[in-house]
Amino acid sequence: MSRAIIIIDAVIVGLNVFFFKEIEIGLYSAIAIYLMGKMIDILFEGIYFTKLLLIISDKNDEIAKQIGEKIKRGTTGLYGKGMYTNEEKMVLMCAAARGDVARVKMIARKIDPNSFIVITNSREVLGLGFKKT
Repeated sequence: MSRAIIIIDAVIVGLNVFFFKEIEIGLYSAIAIYLMGKMIDILFEGIYFTKLLLIISDKNDEIAKQIGEKIKRGTTGLYGKGMYTNEEKMVLMCAAARGDVARVKMIARKIDPNSFIVITNSREVLGLGFKKT
């Protein structure tokens, strides 16, 4: 939602700068648009908004160890069965802050380029390293 608003506002400010040649107003407007977008994200997502990563790989132990050592996040192994392949697999579940998602993906892809990663939004996470109550 905030991206759509930011894009529309950026187009309006860009046209304003193009037609009226007021670059200073455009720069101040860009700052205001960025801050407004962040506030909308916080309003809709909340302060404690996190991501939940589900990682399916043949190298789960290595991935879990690296996530724990490098990012200081825990992972949980869930048993799953691939209905397409009919194979039983371990699925790693990791709750991470928005800023940690790229690092978790990088670790998983570096260890196993064929890993399958699903990233979902998580409204609230309670526990160690997250919201207390």
